[in-house]
Amino acid sequence: MIAHLKSATRSNGDEDRAIRATVEEIIAAVETRGDEAVREYSSRFDHWSPERFRLTDDEIAGALKHLSSGQIDDILFAQGQIRNFAQIQRESMLDVEVETYPGVILGHRHIPVDAVGCYVPGGKYPLLASAHMSVITAKVAGVQRVVASAPPFEGSPHPAIVAAMHLAGADEILALGGTQAVAAMAIGTESIPAVDMLVGPGNAYVAEAKRQLFGRVGIDLFAGPTETLIIADDTVDAELCAVDLLGQAEHGPTSPSILLTTSRTLAEATIIEVERQLTILPTAAIASVSWADYGQVIVCDTDDEMLSVANDLAFEHVQVMTDDPDFFLAGLRNFGAMFLGPRTNVAFGDKVIGTNHTLPTKRAARYTGGLWVGKFLKTCTYQRVTTDAASAEIGAYGSRLAHLEHFVGHGEQANIRVRRYGNQPDLPWYQPVNADA
Repeated sequence: MIAHLKSATRSNGDEDRAIRATVEEIIAAVETRGDEAVREYSSRFDHWSPERFRLTDDEIAGALKHLSSGQIDDILFAQGQIRNFAQIQRESMLDVEVETYPGVILGHRHIPVDAVGCYVPGGKYPLLASAHMSVITAKVAGVQRVVASAPPFEGSPHPAIVAAMHLAGADEILALGGTQAVAAMAIGTESIPAVDMLVGPGNAYVAEAKRQLFGRVGIDLFAGPTETLIIADDTVDAELCAVDLLGQAEHGPTSPSILLTTSRTLAEATIIEVERQLTILPTAAIASVSWADYGQVIVCDTDDEMLSVANDLAFEHVQVMTDDPDFFLAGLRNFGAMFLGPRTNVAFGDKVIGTNHTLPTKRAARYTGGLWVGKFLKTCTYQRVTTDAASAEIGAYGSRLAHLEHFVGHGEQANIRVRRYGNQPDLPWYQPVNADA
């Protein structure tokens, strides 16, 4: 039996109509007025109107000088972990060429996207980790041109974000935020050449902009507020659960955090401990709203019940702290990223451990995983027929199948090969080969 000791009082529904309308307006303006519109919206929303939005080499070097050697080392360590895992993923994706039928060779190649725009949030928190996740992964995939863009932070480009973008390998760095940044990269302006794909997290306006621009450019995924599900039993304590719930609730006031447990004692103690920690957490102003409106505590009788609930929720982050975490690793099908055991947590994945933190939300984990090297690669097929006999034989099948679909032109593409390579020069133009076969 499933019991809800704490339920959410609100739910994240569809994007607000006002957001959609604002985004439509900005995209249309950038499309018609280019840099002028970008500058207008940057000034309005971010109070930011520099001479140029693209940073020069001197400006990038100046940003790096603001960081200590220890801070640079920390960034490089995190980037090393992310790059290493991305390279392992890339090496797992092999090109294929195989003879599938005598004289018929089929294959595929993994071809990188030409140009990618990476959005890095930075208006509220300077999320330099998002630079690692997007820029490094694109570069490992082989993308030739990577543009990275982040909003100004307190009136200027944030040095740590700029350093992260540069050290990750970005070819161009823009100090530009919001819908205007995403639109500029996707559509192109006088000073910002268009890209082929947009990736990276952002606020509701950025997410809506990516949704509206999808099709004109590719995107990584549709992303909403951060989601965290903790699956726990009495092998862990309330303090650990509360820390991990609130650590993600601080992302924003609409970020759901859920404790799913078989221990009513742990559930009740965690509710009390969350309230205690909210009295001392520096980001409690945000986390408390998120917890009050979207936090949940669910008690189940068995691990099987917890597995069923977790698969239905299809959350972005799933943290498993039970006596048998492998049960959930084997059985959970719908999740963005999983964190197994009390020694790891979502923050490790967000910042440094090596997996990518751009992940599906709003139950999108039912049909997609998160950002990884493969998102930047187009798997393109090819075919080669090497013998006359194979061309004629495949042609005969193709002719008959085209006839079933009433595609006369397709049928003739097959028939001409049967005539030329199958030694049937008298075959009528419009007849399926061996119609009665």
